[in-house]
Amino acid sequence: MNSRIRNVMLAAGAMVLGAATVGASPDTIFEGDVPVPFVVNGMTFPAGKYMVERESSSVLLIRGEKRNHAAAYIATLPDDGHDPAGAQPALLLKEVEGKYQLTGVWESSRAGWDTIREYR
Repeated sequence: MNSRIRNVMLAAGAMVLGAATVGASPDTIFEGDVPVPFVVNGMTFPAGKYMVERESSSVLLIRGEKRNHAAAYIATLPDDGHDPAGAQPALLLKEVEGKYQLTGVWESSRAGWDTIREYR
């Protein structure tokens, strides 16, 4: 399976495994399970339940829930494309050298952000 299809399937998988913003605070843009460990700002986050909140127009906060204390601020730019997971909130993960990197966050079919980070 090529990496683009795998990345889209992983984003859809993260969305299907529990993404929901119903009843969440107005600044919450994603809440759900991420099935694999992933990297944010050079730190590895374990698989588990995460919430992403909007801190400002260009900064998001990702944090683990329950016993998962992983957290990081993410510098972002608006993405003018379309959510690959449809209209549902989703995290976009890209496989780079055997590790998944957080590359984007989507709130809806047209509201999304790309992380500002150079992937090598």
